[in-house]
Amino acid sequence: MKIVKIFSLFVAAVFGSISLQAQTADEIVNKHVEAIGGAENWKKVTSIIRTGSMSLQGITIDVTQTTLHLKGSRQDLSVMGMNNYVVVTPGEGWMFMPVQQQTEAQKMPDEQLKEAQEQLDAQGAFVDYKSKGHSFELAGSETVEGNDCFKLKMTSKSGVVVMHFIDKKTYNLVQSVRSAEGNELVTTFSDFKKLPEGIVVPMSSVVPLGNGMTAEYTVSKIEINKPVDESLFKPSK
Repeated sequence: MKIVKIFSLFVAAVFGSISLQAQTADEIVNKHVEAIGGAENWKKVTSIIRTGSMSLQGITIDVTQTTLHLKGSRQDLSVMGMNNYVVVTPGEGWMFMPVQQQTEAQKMPDEQLKEAQEQLDAQGAFVDYKSKGHSFELAGSETVEGNDCFKLKMTSKSGVVVMHFIDKKTYNLVQSVRSAEGNELVTTFSDFKKLPEGIVVPMSSVVPLGNGMTAEYTVSKIEINKPVDESLFKPSK
């Protein structure tokens, strides 16, 4: 009986492993979308406003991120009493960084703009990704932050390639990695919260700043579908 039981456990383990390996990228994406609230809830999102702060080398930076679905994105950063911003629209992008001695808004370089425009999708690249022109392929498994993850390679419609790591237990996105100018930019997500609208979002993340530097970003408030004036996405001092 003991041998039979061990054999049964072995068979279950083997077939469970085969079943896991047989999952397609499409199935993993669908399970991820369900884990974060489902496509129907996300397709109701027309705007997202995130209010929070970054911690960088002992400095606290107040951050407000405003996204109007497919129309505009603006990130306001208050650093040492100076107001800075990054604005992106489907047609152009602007940066105003007085903390870097800028005295007027400057146009974003084309390559940087192409990547930034991916953030105009307030509903996320995973929701209805095929209709948006993105593709996913399963690139294996990897352990990230102690979590066993599926490794998904996403190629966006514009050609931007990002590696996404999906937790095999929760199907949450725990990390994204993209290459830029020969560097790997790694963003790690945690502290997932379900909002009244039924969608699930990370409230904490570690974000790349370039040159090997990172900052801890904590969201204190999220507003969904609050009216947003499109004039917010025009450069101004």
